[in-house]
Amino acid sequence: MTQQRFAQAKALIDAANREDPNRENCEGTDWPKELLYSHRMSDMLERFVPDADGAMQLAVRAQHIQRWKSPRSDYPMDSKGYHQWRAALNQFHTDTVASLLAKAGYDDAFITRVAQTVGKKSLKTNPDTQLLEDIAALVFLEHYLLDLVGRHPEYDEQKWIDIIRKIWNKISTEAQQFALAGHITLPDSMAGLVRKAVAE
Repeated sequence: MTQQRFAQAKALIDAANREDPNRENCEGTDWPKELLYSHRMSDMLERFVPDADGAMQLAVRAQHIQRWKSPRSDYPMDSKGYHQWRAALNQFHTDTVASLLAKAGYDDAFITRVAQTVGKKSLKTNPDTQLLEDIAALVFLEHYLLDLVGRHPEYDEQKWIDIIRKIWNKISTEAQQFALAGHITLPDSMAGLVRKAVAE
């Protein structure tokens, strides 16, 4: 029953992300953007913590669940608007994953644990939330940093070093060591920049 419930929850999360109208090409295959992201998150968790339990596997899979339904453009394009958007987005993710897990038949305690993790509750004190943050950062460095750099040609090297350091300082020592040991693949053009940013 446990495996059946897990499989159903995972399928529900994937079905929700498959609705993403935004597309991304990966190795010649066209993907719904958030479905591809969720698979990358699961892949990174398997590499970083291969014995992670079902709750963490589902939380990681649902990290960006239906993110396109809460766009940044709905909020003022300033610092206050950004923080309002992040808070609303986290709540949206929390509510969405809780609903899907209830549909799969999970109990309240399990749902609360996953939902709090997806909602980024108590970073630095909740080990589940910290692990989710680690996986998200590792996935960003491996798959999304290069694209972000390409979209901001106005940023100089120091700006990127500052951005990477902020990300680096939010992840655990274990995640830092995992990255430094070469367990993530960085684009050639980014490897030197990342090494420079984290040298200290």
